[in-house]
Amino acid sequence: MRRFEGYAALVTGAGRGIGEAVAGRLAAEGARVLVTDLDGERAEHAARGVRERGGEAVARACDVGDRASVEEAVAYAAELFGGLDVLVNNASACHPDADLLEDESDEVWLHDQNITLNGAFRCARAAMPYLAAAGGRGAIVSVGSVNGEQDFGNHSYSAAKAGLASLTRTLAGASAERGVRVNLVAPGTVDTPNWQGRGPLLERAAGEYPLGRVGRPEDVAAAVAFLASADAAWITGLTLPVDGGLLMSNLGLRRAFRADG
Repeated sequence: MRRFEGYAALVTGAGRGIGEAVAGRLAAEGARVLVTDLDGERAEHAARGVRERGGEAVARACDVGDRASVEEAVAYAAELFGGLDVLVNNASACHPDADLLEDESDEVWLHDQNITLNGAFRCARAAMPYLAAAGGRGAIVSVGSVNGEQDFGNHSYSAAKAGLASLTRTLAGASAERGVRVNLVAPGTVDTPNWQGRGPLLERAAGEYPLGRVGRPEDVAAAVAFLASADAAWITGLTLPVDGGLLMSNLGLRRAFRADG
């Protein structure tokens, strides 16, 4: 099934992990994809992989923390492809919490907010005129997190992801009359390069998921592709958990009750 024949897409943070999988999925279904990443070499490596699998992809370095960089990347995609139909906001930043709240720095807090939340806003703002001109198929899909829905630590990252879910709803309301849909996926733990060297931790985490495993980038990419496609033509303002059932079940407590009985 090639749902994106004739579509043009821009994916941020697409040099590896979830973003790379999203770019690959959209291209596999026919989209022409601008693969962007803060690291231009990483973006080129991902785009090359798409092309080797028969897809159409071009790479460009883009810093979502910088308005000019974002606007230049969006304009480049629109000129290169003759328009823009899909924006996927995947770029984010996440710093570990300090041991004590009073030791948290403004710099860490502001950096995570600037990349994860403000960056998505910058991209949506730059892309909106092109998406609105896409004949009703314009779509924004942002990659949030279960951290934006419940407490899993990481103050700055979680607050930014919660803000991104809120931004999704307000953008959806504001852009509906322009024919642009805006949705968000909220992944749980996904086995990406960010977890490199921490395999035992992932194995322990898997036991807390009702479906018995952590996610794969392809799980998230499939959900993004659905929300970006015409199959979701009557869906907007949605947060879709892609989390192996984590948010719907307190598995640890259920096991504790079973053990007691």
